[in-house]
Amino acid sequence: MPTIHITASRSYDVEIAHGCLSTLGQRAAQLVKGRAAALVSDNAVAAHYGDQARASLEAAGFLVMTYVFPHGEQSKSGDNYLRLLNFLAENRLTRTDLLVALGGGVTGDLGGFAAATYLRGIRYIQIPTTLLAMVDSSVGGKTAIDLPAGKNLCGAFYQPSLVLCDPDLLATLPEPVFRDGCAEVIKYGVLGSRELFDRLRETPARQQLEYVIATCVDMKRDVVEDDEFDTGRRQLLNLGHTLGHAVEAGSHFQLSHGQSVAVGMAMIARAAAKFGFCTEETRDEIVSLLTKYGLPTETDQSPEELYQTALGDKKRKGGSLTLVVPQEIGKCLLHRISVEDLPKWIEAGM
Repeated sequence: MPTIHITASRSYDVEIAHGCLSTLGQRAAQLVKGRAAALVSDNAVAAHYGDQARASLEAAGFLVMTYVFPHGEQSKSGDNYLRLLNFLAENRLTRTDLLVALGGGVTGDLGGFAAATYLRGIRYIQIPTTLLAMVDSSVGGKTAIDLPAGKNLCGAFYQPSLVLCDPDLLATLPEPVFRDGCAEVIKYGVLGSRELFDRLRETPARQQLEYVIATCVDMKRDVVEDDEFDTGRRQLLNLGHTLGHAVEAGSHFQLSHGQSVAVGMAMIARAAAKFGFCTEETRDEIVSLLTKYGLPTETDQSPEELYQTALGDKKRKGGSLTLVVPQEIGKCLLHRISVEDLPKWIEAGM
């Protein structure tokens, strides 16, 4: 069983193993003194795995209360966040108790932010149930909710106490949602691993899940340990995200996060080739692999629409933005531009 240790403001393990959901209660009992646990999940995931998670916690002596919300990005809202906080308070969770976030990126972001802010911080465990969450959002301590002005504009850096990645949970994942995760996996290949990129071309990700998850988590571990609070090297993980978030928000979240990141990666690859940062061959390799995994590489939104939406990106610092630009497969750089130059990059990426 691959176990990857993350050394950060709170150190923790990411355990990757088939069937590890059944160990939840045992592992939770080792982490906290209290014996109350809030199990947070969306209605789709709870229907598949809620009973198993609850049973494991109860077998270890936990009193379990369950908070289930409608699945989808719309639940990552201020209203739902406050409802969750009130649920924790009404059930009298204490600082020695535990929150368990069972689900994809929305659940992890929402549950993690609640854990970070309830009683000024309680412990929480991430159990990601999507490929995207396993390889990316469940690791590194970014928690957030969306605001009407943009995605993830209200949040906190708050590390979990444990992450359990059980590839068996991906068996019930709808194929479009699995493909969303493949966008993030491809991102890691472009960022820092020619080997991962080539293996994704040669063998479907589903046929090498433990390798894919462990490789991505290992890469993210190195970045997070070097730059936990996203002021330097960690910004590389935003490859495809500046334009991708604009595409996602501009679609009113009808386009998924993974699809939007895929479009953002393709756009930045096209712009990078046009401005001489990478070759046309590199651009074509990136776009081709995204297409191979059934991901979109273009948007019908206008450059002006994308520009106006991108101005609300939380990564903007005053009058500038830092773009993650591919140079070759496995190597990218951080390139700071003025906000006034962003339309040129968007146009070049269309």
